[in-house]
Amino acid sequence: MIRIDLRPVWRFKGDTEREFDFQLVAILGELDASGKLTQAAETAGISYRHAWNLVAEWEAFFGAPLVTKERGKGSTLTVLGERLLWAGRRAQARLAPELANLAEEFERSINAPERDVASCLALQASHDFAVAALREIARGEGLQLDLQYKGSFDALAALRRGECDLAGFHVPEGAMGSLMRRRYAEGLAPGRFRFIQLASRAQGFVVRAGNPCGIRSVADLCKPGVRMVNRQRGSGTRALLEFFIAAEGLDRGRMQGYDNEESTHGAVAALVAGQQADAGLAVHAAAAAYHLDFVPLCEERYYLACPESLVDSPALRDLLAILRGDAFRDRVAGLAGYGVEGAGTLLASLEPSATAR
Repeated sequence: MIRIDLRPVWRFKGDTEREFDFQLVAILGELDASGKLTQAAETAGISYRHAWNLVAEWEAFFGAPLVTKERGKGSTLTVLGERLLWAGRRAQARLAPELANLAEEFERSINAPERDVASCLALQASHDFAVAALREIARGEGLQLDLQYKGSFDALAALRRGECDLAGFHVPEGAMGSLMRRRYAEGLAPGRFRFIQLASRAQGFVVRAGNPCGIRSVADLCKPGVRMVNRQRGSGTRALLEFFIAAEGLDRGRMQGYDNEESTHGAVAALVAGQQADAGLAVHAAAAAYHLDFVPLCEERYYLACPESLVDSPALRDLLAILRGDAFRDRVAGLAGYGVEGAGTLLASLEPSATAR
């Protein structure tokens, strides 16, 4: 089995040309959070000396400092350091899912003659940190998940057309969840599909430290001067926001940045961290990854839908075993705002009273 890893390449051109080392983003990010280069080096998995040399080399290339050191205060980023950190994080958050999708397509093409369909499942899913963990753990267990990130509604549409084996989507708890379930169920014929519980997660507003704009509810996105960032059309998070807007009778025309779209939770958080937006709807884990504050809006349950005909297949049995295993549970339980109660439970429908298996 041939694996493919696609990554962006940056080339800076000045008096000389140099390819960017993305380890610098990890170092700058940790310096921004802790102010300690020793901790930044440890997080990046390199020595203190190598970390400091990397910073020094790029300061020499740009001809300006990226970091300043003050006795008793540790290290802080300069304006240039902050801008470089924001650009790197945004590129990684925005491009990583797309590159992963392309890598999966290339892998399928190259490995087609050797592909063992009995140990492979095609998954289209709304972007989620637990899904990413599942793919990694499944590979270690010998189960290939061909993952493509799509919005919840696009993933379910692909499942109905027979273009994938599994579709990942999320449903909020409470009254809003009833509305979302009905919308999802419109295209899922009763008795044709089963639903697997993956994880629970907290969804809310990602804001800068201290929540300077005072974002507490969806209505606060209408405040003058507040810049928001939205998720793309077809995503479950975008639909959730629209349901809240309708329920509260809000005017989306008053929301500055409503049409500014990103395709992942991480990309939303990266824009807020880079001060290009004041708030965006994303999961708690995205806020934690960028050392941002989080204002909870609702709890969600993330599901995987599959055809009834797939339930007794060896691949699906392997998948359920992984979801119920310690490796997956330990990994996901360590994500901010995530829970694993009921992971691997197979349901006959999305209704709260649905029977489990």
